[in-house]
Amino acid sequence: MTLLVLFVIFLVADFSVRNYLALRQIRHVRAYQDQVPAEFSHHISLRSHQRAAKYTSARAQLSLLESTVDTALLVGLLLLGGLQWLDTFWARTLDNDWLRQLALIGSVFFLGGLVQLPFTVWRTFVLEQRFGFNRMTPRLFVSDLIKTLLLSVLLGVPLISAVLWLMASTGSAWPWWAWLIWVSFSLCVMWLFPSVIAPLFNQFKPLERADLKHRIEQLAQRCGFTLSGLFVMDGSKRSAHGNAYFTGIGNNKRIVFFDTLLNKLNEDEIEAVLAHELGHFKFHHIRKRMVLSFGLSLVLLLCLGWLSQHVWFYTELGVLPQLSRPNDGLALILFFLTVPIFTFWAGPLFSFLSRKDEYQADAFAAQQSRPEFLVQALIKLYDDNAATLTPDPLYSAYYASHPAAVQRVHYLKQFYEKN
Repeated sequence: MTLLVLFVIFLVADFSVRNYLALRQIRHVRAYQDQVPAEFSHHISLRSHQRAAKYTSARAQLSLLESTVDTALLVGLLLLGGLQWLDTFWARTLDNDWLRQLALIGSVFFLGGLVQLPFTVWRTFVLEQRFGFNRMTPRLFVSDLIKTLLLSVLLGVPLISAVLWLMASTGSAWPWWAWLIWVSFSLCVMWLFPSVIAPLFNQFKPLERADLKHRIEQLAQRCGFTLSGLFVMDGSKRSAHGNAYFTGIGNNKRIVFFDTLLNKLNEDEIEAVLAHELGHFKFHHIRKRMVLSFGLSLVLLLCLGWLSQHVWFYTELGVLPQLSRPNDGLALILFFLTVPIFTFWAGPLFSFLSRKDEYQADAFAAQQSRPEFLVQALIKLYDDNAATLTPDPLYSAYYASHPAAVQRVHYLKQFYEKN
């Protein structure tokens, strides 16, 4: 079986499964929209439950269209000669091989971003606006877009340039060196994110609520978590959704609250949510995911190192490599365009592992706080964020990084009796 036939089979299967799952989600959510699950009937109104169903359906419908356009773009680039045309255009336009390859990679990413832009605009200013979540202004949207583009160029060009140089200069060992560069780059970005990158988009102020700050510091101390700060982020200037997260590595770790979250939960509930997040730290979930991610990236780079040496890798995917010029940039962009099609099928495994981690973090939170406080917080967040309480089981098994609401509440309630 040729690579072209294999790619087409996986592409059709990927497109079909994505759309099948999205349609299942829409049908299932709508089928149960007229009855609030018993576990939530005393806390969430039928009107809120129906609003969540409509919100979930609207998001799934948009993802259907987005998936179709993404697939069409991939077909246009690979099977209809779009990538070949771009490669030929830049070969005729630029004599410098480094600039030519950068231009090819950059133009593909730019084209992908351009295709995604209407969906981002619609999601922000139509879908999120319709359900009362959007607080983004057009001016802020454009500002974020420009900052993201500039940041992508400032960070991406040196990284890609380094990889292209390694591919041209270090022979068959280049995947190992490129992997070391990627790991170093990723760790550096993680370390810089809290204090350098994130402040480009949001304002971060130290948490001023003394009682809450003291409780969180005591909780972190009990869990062996060393903090470099507790901060409140002005998330409300973009969205009404609430959240809290840990960021940074090493001695640059922070706990960040969305201001919207602090307005929705009381101190007991906030402490329970943070205890859950600290559970991820306690059981090294983030570190394990990083190790897994870095391991997979090495495997992918080694695969690319082997594939890039074979002419059929290019020709079977719709492009002719340059005869007398480097094709490393072409190999990179070909590989990263096609990899998601072949790795999509690993999604359920990673979703399962993520849900397993969430249960473990919930159990930890039930021990460090009180399980009923976490349940109360989750119910409020489900309600305020219009998260469906009745997702399709198969859709959730494939995509969901967190257990379904009913399952999660059932799990936490078993700790009531123990306490």
